[in-house]
Amino acid sequence: MTNPEKLSRHGRSMLDRRNFLGTAGLSTMGIALTSLLHQDGLMGAETTAAAGGVDPIRPAIDTSQPYAARSSHFEVPAKQVLVIYCPGAVSHVDTFDYKPALSKFHGKKPPGLPAVTFEGPSGNIAKPFWQFRPRGESGKMVSDLLPHLGAQVDDFCFFHALSTDTSAHPQGENFMNTGFTMEGFPSFGSWVTYALGTENQDLPAFVAINDPRGLARSGKNNFGNGFLPAAYQGTDFTASKPPNNLSRPESLSPETDRRTVNLLAQLNAAHLQKYPGDANLAGRIASYELAGKMQTSVPDVMDLSGETASTLQAYGVEGGSELRGKYARNCLLARRLLEKGVRVVQLFNGSDPSGGNGITNWDSHSNIADTHAMQAEIMDQPTAALIADLKERGMLENTLVVWATEFGRMPFLQANGSGRDHNPGAFTCFLAGAGVKAGVSYGESDEFGFKAAVDRTTVYDFNATLLHLMGLDHERLTFYHNGLERRLTNVHGHVIKDVLA
Repeated sequence: MTNPEKLSRHGRSMLDRRNFLGTAGLSTMGIALTSLLHQDGLMGAETTAAAGGVDPIRPAIDTSQPYAARSSHFEVPAKQVLVIYCPGAVSHVDTFDYKPALSKFHGKKPPGLPAVTFEGPSGNIAKPFWQFRPRGESGKMVSDLLPHLGAQVDDFCFFHALSTDTSAHPQGENFMNTGFTMEGFPSFGSWVTYALGTENQDLPAFVAINDPRGLARSGKNNFGNGFLPAAYQGTDFTASKPPNNLSRPESLSPETDRRTVNLLAQLNAAHLQKYPGDANLAGRIASYELAGKMQTSVPDVMDLSGETASTLQAYGVEGGSELRGKYARNCLLARRLLEKGVRVVQLFNGSDPSGGNGITNWDSHSNIADTHAMQAEIMDQPTAALIADLKERGMLENTLVVWATEFGRMPFLQANGSGRDHNPGAFTCFLAGAGVKAGVSYGESDEFGFKAAVDRTTVYDFNATLLHLMGLDHERLTFYHNGLERRLTNVHGHVIKDVLA
């Protein structure tokens, strides 16, 4: 045991149980008081410098109206955004990134390419499984796998030198959609609605339309709010599966329902007056009120009976596989939501939290000729029709369209000889619509499509550019969380100005 005579006077006093408990109690009270003051927003001003030394721009949010429309950081044409996300990793070398060297070296294993990749030993170089042809006035080479999207290349801006930090699907989806490979961070759609709110107060600001087969690998994290207020998470439903509990019970008359809602609004307003600074309470009330409005607004927007026969035919609702018909209806729902003023719509083509190997998504480790063809039959025509419909209605002038996947696929086959492995070194996404140059390509992968070679673009750069196109400074759109000014692009990212119209 330590000799008390060798301790300082203060040290000896700590050996006294009564003094120790008294000091500990006072310290704990101070910590608790600080925590309570912070929760109520009564602490002094916090550090305002975000990464890079710039001051953050915090949206001016009325807690009683968290969805109200807010101004962007600077004026841009884009007022809404449609994200078409294809989980599983679409093969860029079989779709949009034409590499003649693959045909030249078909069946060979040239030096410099790895012998082992994500799922094991690699095979030989494989030429594209579909013929590439020049499309549109620009002559952009696109494969026969996606003829409908290929016909629209003059409206698209391709990113051919994208690269990512991971070759695993859950982390890849997280990275593309939240800016981090880990879970728990806000999605792109949540950042946009946190900053801008929405024009339509009867529908959610951010709607995620899942694939007819279910959620993607990272599930609701792809459209979650992370540490942002819960009001900014995506609300997920599909054309065949509306949000739960929308229908009024048959035992409740419309008049009784209306009177109940009105009474509840009065009670909530009176309760809120007692706690004017309680942001959580105001947010909960706003969420409940929005849910009430959705009982009438969602059935209306989901009612496709007013769509013309020619529109249904263009989208491919009938005449293809059952899954294509369901996905086509989801595309129609996406257009109708955008028409109603919903700020962010995220449309998924591909699903399955447990994998899928090309059956429920684009993850074609084997039989890529069959599995990619199956996914393309579902995705190509409805997606192309959606973009064409937005253009015909004049909506592309104010809508940014994003087509994305989490990474690419290898230029060589796996050892099984029929599939392509994950490729984080190079992949392709494209943009269209408001503020984007049309009929251009930015960046190049190497001659095999293996690595980004010219104007390499990181996911941080891609997301920084998306925020910029929505009128938001990616370095200044932050949220103070756990002692850090968090942002979608972490401490990285540069806006790719060459793609801005």
